[in-house]
Amino acid sequence: MARTLASLDNFLQREIWKAYGAVSTPPEVIDLMLSISGIKRWRNLRILEPGCGFCDFLERIWEKHRQNDFVGVEVNPEIYNIAASRYPMFRLILSDFLLWETGGDYDLVVGNPPYGIIGDRSHYPIHALKEKKALYKKHSLAWFGKYNIYGAFIEKGLRVLSQCGKLVFIVPATFMILDDFKLLRKLLAATGRVKVFYLGPDVFEGKNVSTAILVVEKGLRGIELYEVKQLKDFVKYYEKDDYHGEIITFDTPESMAYKKNAPLLGEIFNIHFAARSPEVRKHPLVSTKGEKGLVPILTGRNLHPGWIDYEHCYSGLWMPREAAPSLRDFYAVPHLVVGHTKGGRVVTAVDRKCYPWREDMHLIPKRKGIDLDSVEAYLNSEAVQEYMRGLYKKITPHVTITQLRSLPLKIVGLKPSRSAI
Repeated sequence: MARTLASLDNFLQREIWKAYGAVSTPPEVIDLMLSISGIKRWRNLRILEPGCGFCDFLERIWEKHRQNDFVGVEVNPEIYNIAASRYPMFRLILSDFLLWETGGDYDLVVGNPPYGIIGDRSHYPIHALKEKKALYKKHSLAWFGKYNIYGAFIEKGLRVLSQCGKLVFIVPATFMILDDFKLLRKLLAATGRVKVFYLGPDVFEGKNVSTAILVVEKGLRGIELYEVKQLKDFVKYYEKDDYHGEIITFDTPESMAYKKNAPLLGEIFNIHFAARSPEVRKHPLVSTKGEKGLVPILTGRNLHPGWIDYEHCYSGLWMPREAAPSLRDFYAVPHLVVGHTKGGRVVTAVDRKCYPWREDMHLIPKRKGIDLDSVEAYLNSEAVQEYMRGLYKKITPHVTITQLRSLPLKIVGLKPSRSAI
């Protein structure tokens, strides 16, 4: 039964994999996942691999532990036919796992679920399942925001677990902190003991996605967080018996000391996201031509640490500056702008000219007398970057509103300045 992942990947056009969000899993990663699954007796288990593709996980387990019941579910007919002919020892089912009516509960649900946003081919990677998106949302309790299909696989995997079953998935690490997964985190906490093994961005060749192994032991409670370096060295961050779905961060004694007795940025500022692209484009005063009397609508490319490029129009859109508040009323006053996608760094500057924006986050003081210059310098400081790197690793290149709200604002005295409002 020997074969190489590369030969199977190349058998079909890679676009087929991409359209369904599929990625093959290296054998050494599978071995690691099985070793930390917590399963001690590999006999008479009902084992399920959702979105099984070419059965990477079922084959690896079968090679070592054949006295089990092996089931795989695959939605793509072409891939299913190939896998079914290669693995007659497995019970493979041609079905959409997210809509599949399972025939029972499973002791182990294991695999590498597809990942990506479902939508149009021009904007989102998983376009083959676009027509089913409404059904997926209908069957989900945790779907929120744009969501990522791997979150739906986690939820369905939890549902089909036996009373003391285990779910072992390798997934993008974004579920740990993004708001899109806040309902899923609560569901995880309510279902079992959550163990997260953070692997970082270097697991899948050619994929700059930070990954984590998620292990859920149904019926227990609490959370454990580990970092795994080079797939072998484990660093344990903490173990808690009380977990309710909060964001999962790499807290250390140093990070706890850093934020001790410091007000949080969300206590001092209201944080808003900019006007969305569709809203900007349909505004009656927005133009695609840089005519006299119009100013560029700014994006993240205009934002730099401590200064804003007001000259270049990266959005390709212009409007009268005095009309900016008709997009968002807070554009009317000098305020801080923080970059949304800056590689995980906090990049901020004071917008003193009150321009219109299409992107990024906007910080509005909750009271008068806040020294915007001091806050700008602090947020751009290396101390803040080090704090963010330590707490969030490389989970995502985005800085989110949730992250900003909980950022300690370690400034001695908040004295008014010429930019305070």
